[in-house]
Order: sequence, then C-alpha cells, then structure tokens
Amino acid sequence: MTEPRIESLTDVLAGRQLPTVGLWNRLEGRPRTTDFDRALRAEVRDPLWMLARQWQLGEFRGADAGSPVTAKYAVTATTPTRFAAGDGPAENLTADRPLETFAERRALPFAFDTDKISFDLRLAIGRRWMKLIGANTLLRGLTIRKQYVDLYPIALPDPDQDADTARASHPEVWAAMQAMAGRRMDGYELYRHLKNGGKPVDGLTGLEVILNAGAINALKPKLINWFEGLIDQPVGDAAWDPRALEHRFSVAGPAPGGETVLTAQEYPGGTLEWQDFTVNTGRPVGGTGTAPPPIVRAVFPSQVRFSGMPLARWWAVEDGKTNFAAVKPDSTDLARLVFLEFALVYGNDWYQLPCDLPAGTFARVDGVAVTDVFGQRLWVEPAGTPNDKRWQRWSMFTVDTVGPVDPKAPVPVHTGMLLPPSVPKVANGPALEEVWLVRDEHADLVWGIEQVVRTATGNSRRGNEIASEVLAHRTRLFPPQGRTGALAPIAYEAMNSIPDNWIPFIPVHVDDIKRKIQLQRAALPSAVGPTVGVPPRTDLLRQGLDLPQPTQYYVNQEEVPVAGTKLTVAYNRTRWRDGRVVVWLSAQRGVGRGEAASGLAFDQLVDTA
Repeated sequence: MTEPRIESLTDVLAGRQLPTVGLWNRLEGRPRTTDFDRALRAEVRDPLWMLARQWQLGEFRGADAGSPVTAKYAVTATTPTRFAAGDGPAENLTADRPLETFAERRALPFAFDTDKISFDLRLAIGRRWMKLIGANTLLRGLTIRKQYVDLYPIALPDPDQDADTARASHPEVWAAMQAMAGRRMDGYELYRHLKNGGKPVDGLTGLEVILNAGAINALKPKLINWFEGLIDQPVGDAAWDPRALEHRFSVAGPAPGGETVLTAQEYPGGTLEWQDFTVNTGRPVGGTGTAPPPIVRAVFPSQVRFSGMPLARWWAVEDGKTNFAAVKPDSTDLARLVFLEFALVYGNDWYQLPCDLPAGTFARVDGVAVTDVFGQRLWVEPAGTPNDKRWQRWSMFTVDTVGPVDPKAPVPVHTGMLLPPSVPKVANGPALEEVWLVRDEHADLVWGIEQVVRTATGNSRRGNEIASEVLAHRTRLFPPQGRTGALAPIAYEAMNSIPDNWIPFIPVHVDDIKRKIQLQRAALPSAVGPTVGVPPRTDLLRQGLDLPQPTQYYVNQEEVPVAGTKLTVAYNRTRWRDGRVVVWLSAQRGVGRGEAASGLAFDQLVDTA
C-alpha cells in the first residue's frame, strides 16, 4: 500500500479529505549518544512553539485569577472572663489555671454518710498545723499539741461494731487506724472549724494559751490558704452532671452589643478542644463588658503545600512518594473523591495567612482584603454565613450555634473559633475510683460495678477484694444460725447473692411519661446480717446519699449503651504558663467493655449436701 500523494496541503486540510488522529503520550528528547545530560534539559528554541502549546492546553482562557501578594484581615477577638458550671451561678474565670481545672474539678469527699474517709488528707492538714505552730518561736515552748490531739481526735474503730465495718474489715486500714488513733489530730475538723468562723484557740485551756492567743490565731489564714492552694476545688457547683455522666459548663466574654457564650454540653473529661464548645444564644452568663477593638494585620500569603502535590511548572519532576493513582475510592466514597479533586485539580489554589492569637481567645474573621499580582484588591467575607440551621450550609473549623427552637426565629451563624486556655499535657494519677456501667440482658438490669474503690485511708483497692473482706467481717459479726434436725436433699432459695460491689440500676418511668425510661439506683439486700440495702462505696454512685435528706439518683438510659460506660476518678496535675503547679480531682468518662452477666436468679432449688 502506497501513501497518497498530496498536491495541495491547504486544500486537503480545508476540505478534511484525509482525516487523521494524532496521539502523543509524552514529550521527550531522543538522544543520539550515550550522554543524556542535554536530552534531560528539554531545550526549547522556538518561543512560538511554547505559545502554541499554551494555547493548545487552554492557558490563555484566563480562568485563574492573579496570585495573591499581600493580604490584610480584620479579626474580632475576645477573651472569656466568666465561667458557669451547668445551670448554676457564674463566677470569674481567672487566668491563673487552665480551663480544664475549672471544668473538671470536684469537691474532695471526707465522709460517706457518717463514716469518715480521706484520712490521708486529714493527717496532712493536721501535720501542717503542727508545723505552723512549731515554726513560730513564741509557740515552741507551749504544750498545746496534746490539746489539739484531744480536741480533734481520730477515734479507733471498734471491730465488734457493724458501724465500723468500713474501717475495721480491711487489714491495711485497720493497721493504719491503730497507728494514728490517739497520736495525731484530725486536721480537716480543724479546717472546717476555721472556715465556719471559729478561732484556732477555741477549746484550748491554760495560761500559756491565753498569753499567746494572738500568735495562734494569726496562723488561721496560713492553714486555710495552704490547703485551698494544695488541691483546687470548686467554689460553687461542680460541672459534672451525674445524670448525663459528663461535664457541662459555659464560658462567656464581652462582644459588640453584649456577650458571647460558649457552652460545652458533653465534655467527658481529658483535654479541651475547640470542637467541645457551642455558641449558646439562650444562656446569659454575665460576660458583658467593653468589647476589644478588632485586630487588623497585613501579612504575606504563603501557598499550601503537601506531600505529592502536583507541580505548577511544566519542566519539573514530581515527587513519587505519594501515588494518587493507587487511590481507588468507591462510588459512595464522596469524602475521598473530594480530597482527590482538591489534591489534583485545586491543589495550587489554596493559600494560608499567619494569625497569632494567645490561648484563651475566641476569634472571628470579619473579612480579608487580598491584593494580587495585577494590583487588584478583593474583599473576601467568611463563607457559610446564612442561617445556622440551613441544610445547604457547609463550613470547617467553626463552632455550632444553639438557641431558640422557633423556626420563625432563625439562629444566626457564628463563624468564630475558640482557642481554649488548656494545657498540652496533664499527668493523671492512679484511679481512686473506677465504675463500669454495664447492661445485663439476662437480669434485665444495668449494673454499676465498682471495680476500684477508695479506702478510708485514701488508697485504692479492687472492689471485689473490698467486698470479700466486708463479707468475711460481717459473717464474723453475724454468724449464720445453725439448723437442727435432718436436712432435706434440696432447699428453696428465693434469691442468690451478688457481690456487694455490684450496684443495680432498675428501669423506671420519667415522671408521668410512660414511654420514656430512666435508670434509678437501687440496692441489693445484704447477704449477711440485717437485711438492709448495700450502699455504694464510690463517690460516683453515692449521689444524693450523703445529703441531710437523702435523694434518689437517676441516670439517663441512653448514657449506658450496649458497649457500656467506664467512669474513673483520679487526681490530675499540670504546670501552668507561669510555672504554677495545679492539682485537682476529676472524673472522666470512657467506653466500656460490653455487656456482663451477674448470675442473678430467683426461685431456685439448691442442693444442701
């Protein structure tokens, strides 16, 4: 087959007499020697050819704007100055500690009903008071130490009394109580006396006390300030919501026209982040004041770069570490498809502007004035500024907004972001309490299993070990009654026994709503001794029991999923920006370990042999 002879190329092209398809896979030089240096340079000596290539690829259509050169932005920034735990009253939010301390701190328990606990802290306060007295040269010769030990004594528990079972049934606690009883003072009782307006010399006798009463009373603020600075405790209500098993609090700062309130509705504990907060338009906290002026800064934009980014230049070798061709998204994997489109098509269209703000700032970008390479200026406003509940709205790194439910009163969007005054690292102590809330489908109950409980001396022990020691001690106090006569081979058992560290939660109706269920704390009868309900031994499950008028404790049913819920109480310690050490007691919530089976059964026939 011979190729057709073309007499007039112009006529052939105009009439499309010989249509052809041209296909080029790549542009490369073909070296004639073994030296590839010149070929790899891809030299172009015809500028008109380069212009033709730009025209062929559509670079003259002008779809892209000019690159930004400078930018000037306006930022409205405010610092939260008020804090409110739950629905309680607000207090000043000081800058001498991280926000986690305000949000997580809980009161230190010193008694469970009539049983005194936390003897480690009671002894520490008493020891501090004795050191304050000994450090004063006017009081060194006084013989008042014995008077303080007698005035604020630590009683030795009676192992033959059921009321002292919590302190007499555990060998370590019993040994510690024997060592401290009659030798050391209960410093917490002195602290309570001083906080209630009493004086340190109240109850003391002797001529030396009367002559040096002024020097002794002058030590009162030193003891109070020392203990309150040792462990941070809430001034009012704690942010822990026992019904929802989470922290709930609000912070507020001045803003133009009022205040901006940020609410953390479901904070489990740990490290605070900006996504834990929501703008709350219906919760006044009292953060009004003089709004700070907007921050206006001029900066130089820098292009966003990432590994495997396509290069904007033609004659450059791209990095082969990231292989986007190996990404195989599914037909419904929209997030991956959006990411690929950003990386491959619009990768060189993103720029970043530096904006340094101190921690504890709630900032909102009002707009950016961009100047490009052609000298044109463009004012850019924040995206996603319509109604917050509008389903077409989309945004990133912005907080949500809650407010009135009325659809006729749409909630305006707040495009700000919070930099919480938190710390990057918090040292967590060993768990003083650990409770697992699990579902038992066989018994149709929810159990609060006290895995770790605190003893009276402040140490933590396994809950099953404590329950076994209590059972052995009560068995000694209330030995089972012997049976006379011949025993039948089987016996009827109304209900079997469950370990005392398993606290039941039964489903009950919420008020008069018949379709909504909540979980109510209940109690199992004691296996030995008087048939009284076994109370919890953790502060987490003793909600309402230690009040003058005990109340019931309820937990929302949705807070205990099939996977269960894990609650822990431990001390936290961190160092703030000024070097100050902050210690507080907090509760944290985590994911459980699934369902459990207690083995609870009723109406059984058991072998007596």
